Amino acid sequence: MHIGPQAQRARLSPRRTFAGALTGLVVLPLLTLGLSQVRGVVNLPSQTLLYLLAVVVVALVGGLVPALAAAVAAAVLLDHYFIPPLYDFAVADPDNVVALGAFLLVAGAASSVVGLAARRRAAEALATANAESREDFRRLAEEQAALRRVATLIARGAPPAEVFAAVAQEVGSVLGADATPVARLDPDGTTTVVAVAGDPPAELTVGSRWKPEPPMAVAEVLRTGRPARSDDYSRAAGLSGDAIHRMGIQSGLAAPIIVEGQLWGMIVILGRRHFPTDTEQRMAGFTELIATAVANADSRAQLEESRDEHRRLADEQAALRRVATLVARGVAPTEVFPAVAREVRHILGAAASNIVRLDADGEVTVLARVGEGQDGLPLGSRWKLEPPTAMATVIRTGRPARCDDYSQASGAFVEATVRRMGIQSSVAVPIVVEGRLWGVIVAGMQRGLFPPDTEQRMAGFTELIGTAIANADSHAQLTASRTRIVAATDDARRRIERDLHDGIQQRLVTLSLTLGVARSTVPAGLSELQTLLREAADELTMVIDELRELARGIHPAILSDGGLGPALRTLARRAAIPVELDIRTHTRPADPIEVAAYYVVSEALTNTAKHGRASHTQVTLEQHDRLLHLSIRDDGVGGADPMRGSGLIGLRDRVQALSGSIEVNSPPGEGTWIVVELPLQPD
Repeated sequence: MHIGPQAQRARLSPRRTFAGALTGLVVLPLLTLGLSQVRGVVNLPSQTLLYLLAVVVVALVGGLVPALAAAVAAAVLLDHYFIPPLYDFAVADPDNVVALGAFLLVAGAASSVVGLAARRRAAEALATANAESREDFRRLAEEQAALRRVATLIARGAPPAEVFAAVAQEVGSVLGADATPVARLDPDGTTTVVAVAGDPPAELTVGSRWKPEPPMAVAEVLRTGRPARSDDYSRAAGLSGDAIHRMGIQSGLAAPIIVEGQLWGMIVILGRRHFPTDTEQRMAGFTELIATAVANADSRAQLEESRDEHRRLADEQAALRRVATLVARGVAPTEVFPAVAREVRHILGAAASNIVRLDADGEVTVLARVGEGQDGLPLGSRWKLEPPTAMATVIRTGRPARCDDYSQASGAFVEATVRRMGIQSSVAVPIVVEGRLWGVIVAGMQRGLFPPDTEQRMAGFTELIGTAIANADSHAQLTASRTRIVAATDDARRRIERDLHDGIQQRLVTLSLTLGVARSTVPAGLSELQTLLREAADELTMVIDELRELARGIHPAILSDGGLGPALRTLARRAAIPVELDIRTHTRPADPIEVAAYYVVSEALTNTAKHGRASHTQVTLEQHDRLLHLSIRDDGVGGADPMRGSGLIGLRDRVQALSGSIEVNSPPGEGTWIVVELPLQPD
């Protein structure tokens, strides 16, 4: 009998050796007791054979060492109890000595054979265990490598679709599946295949949707939320059953993918053979990785959404600041409207944005338009709006409105805007000024629908438009009021000057002539009376001159009679320093404009003579772009402060009241330069 080296090296465990020794301690006494009871019935050869069998039993249980000990113990028991002389260790018959020796030899040989056989079996079991361990290790290594590859994808932030495909490939390879789909659970109870590997049927493609039915393992996962398997698809029906039968599938397992405590989907393996019992546990690691990938993707999506929301809010606030800056600067509404339309279109990603004013007759006037393809909607055009347009709804209700279906809309406005531009959705928000509906701002989108919060995002811009309009109205009312005050003041000055000229001045002139006549009638001998009358006449002449100066200061008659050019020439002649006049206009502006220009020059010449210490002044008057341009420049010491002294402040108020502008530039040591622009006709 050939015993291999592996069997020779094999050793039975101490536990088994102890069991063999215990077996011998139990079996041999019991056998001896039993044979003692039938000593006359069973002969010595039979007794010897029974003891030999007991030794073999011990060898089978405990191996060689307990068997040899049992053989020696059996020989002692045979000699003592069954070989004459009984109950003595002597042997009377030589044949029995030979028999006892033969028993020991046979028992020893049997023990050796049985012990070596036990060792062989132990060696074979060890080899089998080693082989199984190596296979388990190889399988575990492959599984861990697959898990690491998938985990690496997740750590790199790979998209979920890439992770799904990798998991399907790895699971199918590690578990030996013929087809490995990964499916997502949809709200309606169906599943959508997001990845598939192996050799799936044509119906089992990415994007395909299935309604799982028993006996499919997927149906059991949906019902219980736990792993499930099915090893009998003979009753499978429907499209899925047909596909399973064509593939010859015998077994299928499904493991749930749980994301944040909710069933998200499952991994399914299909095979033409039955899968081992531990397959569900081996799939668990991959389902956890998919759950991590989905959760990470959701977190990234939420983070990106948060970043997008922050970016959107920042863009919106920046746009509001730009418009608010325009409003704070007092820019005219005609400039604010297109700016708002551009900002609204940009932040909403709209195809077009328009602003219209509601007129008294219910029609609207287009004030601003931004977007391509709006040639049919010219600025200033008027339209009659009809439902279901969003703007018509705003005009009817005074509240924000939207329209996401223009298929039934008709009318000239719809054809000029919605149809021509291909608008699919629009949102309109009212512009309210001082509690009344003033107009509407609307945004249109060609593809898709506006988000639900669009109306709220547009509200900030409508409030700024309302503020700009209210400010413009207030400014216009203030300007008109100041203009009326200036005009009334000028009229009063003109009336006073005329009353002085035509009334008091004429009476004083008459009185002066009367005094002259009286002087001529006084006799030569009344010299004292002559002197008194002459002095009275001189005083009267001085009063008349002062009255003329006073009247001229109130309102120069030459300005009303001859216009701005002659009046400025008179000022230049009477000035205390040389004045160079350059008059390039021959068209008379409106009376308030002439008066304002005259007083600007008069006040400037007076200040130059009093404070400027100038040797020369240049006055230029010209007209272009419907504006009167006036420039006064001297070579004095400069340093004039337009905020100090009532003269310049009064001039500024007068000029601004007529919608004009005045700029004073007076650096120290470089003279003073005053530039005035006035409209030829005040508003």
